[in-house]
Amino acid sequence: MTRIQADFLLLFAAALWGVAFYFQKDAMTSIGPWTFIAGRSLLAVLVLAPLAFFEHRKSGARALPPGLGPISVVCGFAFLAAAFLQQEGLKTASVTNTGFLTSLYVVLTPLVAWVWSRVVPPRIVWPAIGLSFAGTWLLGGGTIGGSGPGEFLVMGSAVFWATHCVITGRASHYQRPLTYTALQFAVVGSVAAVAAIAVESPTLDGLRSAAVPILFVGLVSTALTYTIFTIAIRHTTPPEAAVILSAESLFAASAGALMLGERLSAISWLGAGLMIAAVLLVQVWPWLNRKALRGAE
Repeated sequence: MTRIQADFLLLFAAALWGVAFYFQKDAMTSIGPWTFIAGRSLLAVLVLAPLAFFEHRKSGARALPPGLGPISVVCGFAFLAAAFLQQEGLKTASVTNTGFLTSLYVVLTPLVAWVWSRVVPPRIVWPAIGLSFAGTWLLGGGTIGGSGPGEFLVMGSAVFWATHCVITGRASHYQRPLTYTALQFAVVGSVAAVAAIAVESPTLDGLRSAAVPILFVGLVSTALTYTIFTIAIRHTTPPEAAVILSAESLFAASAGALMLGERLSAISWLGAGLMIAAVLLVQVWPWLNRKALRGAE
């Protein structure tokens, strides 16, 4: 695969992730967040389990690497918390705002890594955080109380998405991405199913009404896009991949506009632009710095 082909695949994945916000919101009209999370996760497990099995056979090992199971469980709970807050927020937050606010996890990831493993974040993180806060305020209209409860829940989910990202980074040395993901979603699906039965009492009619969103998010934006990401990331650079994947929020805005008629005011677009700038600063600046230092040598 060439680098250009890999970049186009990543752009395709970003588009699918962005459009998925529409289906996630649509599902909330028929079922609760726990039911939706259980459905999408268990469906993803069904798809990923055979791939994980072949990955394990290809490794030639008789058992899973020590520690892979526990870290998959921890990461599963981080994903569960993030997904629940995001789904609950989507009940009132727009698809457009959810896409941009979720992207805050990129800026928060260095801070979570700092707390998790004492890895000092690069200095560029601090101005990026300032841009993010300014962008969030402007996205809400630039007024006190401009953001509703749904937006605050989505902001909370970004903290757990960042935590999920840090844990996944720690798990990468096991070199079992498909096994790790399948185990993670097995945890998410099982816990969410128990929660759904306990507090939501899902019905067949509700599941039938939400079948398309569950199928899209479970098969397309989870199983398919993860596989695309795993393949494509090997043939491009991390900063380049980050820039391309940051387009997810723009695809979410497009989906909200085309499918739900959502519109942002000029000041909200300014806020969205500041948030994207913060994401790009965190991802690209350290790479540019290293490249400049190498050139100076």
